[in-house]
Amino acid sequence: MFKLSEIKELIKLVDQTTVHELEIENEGMRLSIRKPGRTEVVNVQTPHLSHTYLPQGQPTVQAPVVANGPGPETKTVAADDSNLHRIVSPMVGTFYRSPSPDASSFVNIGDRVSDKTVVCILEAMKLMNPLEAEVKGEIVDILVENGQLVEFGQPLFLVKPE
Repeated sequence: MFKLSEIKELIKLVDQTTVHELEIENEGMRLSIRKPGRTEVVNVQTPHLSHTYLPQGQPTVQAPVVANGPGPETKTVAADDSNLHRIVSPMVGTFYRSPSPDASSFVNIGDRVSDKTVVCILEAMKLMNPLEAEVKGEIVDILVENGQLVEFGQPLFLVKPE
């Protein structure tokens, strides 16, 4: 069973990241947190029971998540980016522009890359996964910030192919 303090902590963590949805299943209970709009409801439910009640007759937890304005600033993409290649995240993880905090970035805007050039590292479950450019060209935009949590399929870089 999820404790109210754990649910509140998860709500705070989701609210502070770019993650829009989190689902956790534990011991037959499912917790689902979503933030598609400004206000969201968190539902805790058990299988084969009404979604209104938990075991021992306790009501479900419904905690509003109110956003304090727009989320983290993201760079806007030029209207005509159809000729640009998007390097997207192959997984959910944390985006790092360099191999260590004191090292220089793998790539910067204006850098030329080949298909095997490592452009960033994605950390998932304590594993560091290098991501290659997959295309030869010039980096024209970096769409996420260092240390930002990214989602599967989220665009990370825009490359002008050669």
